[in-house]
Amino acid sequence: MTSPSQGPLAGVRVIDLTQFVLGPYATQTLGDLGADVIKVEEPSGDRQRSGGKPPNSKTMGPLFVALNRNKRSVVLDLKGEPGRRALRKLIRTGDIFIHNMRPDTMARLGFSYDDVAAIKPDIVYIEAMGYAPEGPYAGRQAFDDLIQSAAGACGLTGMVDPDAVFRPLPSIIADKTCGLFATIATLAALRHKETTGEGQYVCVPMLETFTGYLMAEHLYNETYVPATGHFGHTTTITPYRKPWKTTDGHLMVMPASQAQAARFMALGDIPDAYESERFTSKKGAAARVAEYNAMMEEATATRSTAEWMALCAEHSIPVMVANEPEQIFNDPQLSQTLFEERDLEGEGRYRAMKPGIRFARSPATIRSDPPQLGRDTVEVLAEVGLTLEDVTQTAGETAQ
Repeated sequence: MTSPSQGPLAGVRVIDLTQFVLGPYATQTLGDLGADVIKVEEPSGDRQRSGGKPPNSKTMGPLFVALNRNKRSVVLDLKGEPGRRALRKLIRTGDIFIHNMRPDTMARLGFSYDDVAAIKPDIVYIEAMGYAPEGPYAGRQAFDDLIQSAAGACGLTGMVDPDAVFRPLPSIIADKTCGLFATIATLAALRHKETTGEGQYVCVPMLETFTGYLMAEHLYNETYVPATGHFGHTTTITPYRKPWKTTDGHLMVMPASQAQAARFMALGDIPDAYESERFTSKKGAAARVAEYNAMMEEATATRSTAEWMALCAEHSIPVMVANEPEQIFNDPQLSQTLFEERDLEGEGRYRAMKPGIRFARSPATIRSDPPQLGRDTVEVLAEVGLTLEDVTQTAGETAQ
C-alpha cells in the first residue's frame, strides 16, 4: 500500500547503510518527511529482520517493520567489488550518506568520509558512533545498554527508590534519542548545503549525545561549580511522582495551582482539604507534602478513570489516564491519531504508528510499507544504469 503524498524533504535522496535501531529510526524519520531512502542491505539483510515472530517470512521481524517504512531495499554485497561499484554509483545520486558502522569498518570497505566525498563532494555524510573520537572510549563497540550504563541511566530509578535494581531503563532509549539527533544533524547539514553549496562530515556520538539529553534536568545544582546542592531534579525524582489508582484503573493528576488541587479533592469527597485538621496539624513542609499526596490519592480512588477524565475537563484540572502498555491500542486519542492498520506484502495486516508531527502544506505520511529484503534492487539499480548481473559477485572480485 502506498500514498502519493509528498513531505517537506521530497526530492532529497538518502543512501542508508544503517542497521539495528539508531540508524533505521533516523532514516525512517527522514523517509516520513518525504526523502527517498535507499536502504542498502547485505545479502542476509538488516539484523533486525530476524527478531520476533513475523506471521509468514523470517525476514520481517516486528522491530524491523516498526523502523523501516518509507524506504526502498537494495541488496548489495559490499565485500565484493561489484557491490561496492554499485554503491559508488548510488552515492553519485545521493544527497545524504548515513551509517552507524564502526569507522574502521567503513574505511576498510572504502566508504569513509574522504572516500565518499571524493565521489560526491557536496555529500552530507552522517556517521553515528558510540563515543566521540577525541575521547579514550573512541573506537569501542556501542549498544544501547552500554550507552545507558555509561550515561548514568541505570541509577535514575534508584534516585526515587533506594531499593530499585541498578539497571538500564526498559526502552531502547539511547538508540532512539540519538536517532532523532542524527535526524536533526542531517537537517542542519542540509540547510548548510542549501545556503553554501558545501557538504560536510557530521559525527553523532551516542554517549555524549544521550548523556546531554538525559542529564539536562538532573545536573540541577551540580550545574554550578562548586555545586550549590544535590544532584537530580527535585520534582522529577520525588517518590510522589506517580499515577494514583481510580476505581478501575490509574490517573495521573497534575493540578497547576492550590485552587485546582482543592477542587480535585472536593470532587473526591475531601472538602476544604487545606483547612482540614488532618492537613493543618502536620508540622513542617515534608509532613504537609506527604499528607497532601495521601489526600490526593484517597480522592482519586473514589471515582472511575472515565468519570475523572470528564469531571476534570469540566473543571479545568490537568489529568490524564495512565495506561498500562498494552492498553495504548484502545486509548481513544491514540487509536484515532497514531495507530493505523495496513496491508504488508507477504505478511497480512500490520499495525503502523503514523508520524506524530503535522505539516499543514507538506504532510509527513506513510508512503510505502516496510520492504521485503531486496524488494527494490532491480528498480534502484536501473536508475543508475545497472542490472542484477552487474552486481553479481564473480570469482576474483571478493574482498580480501
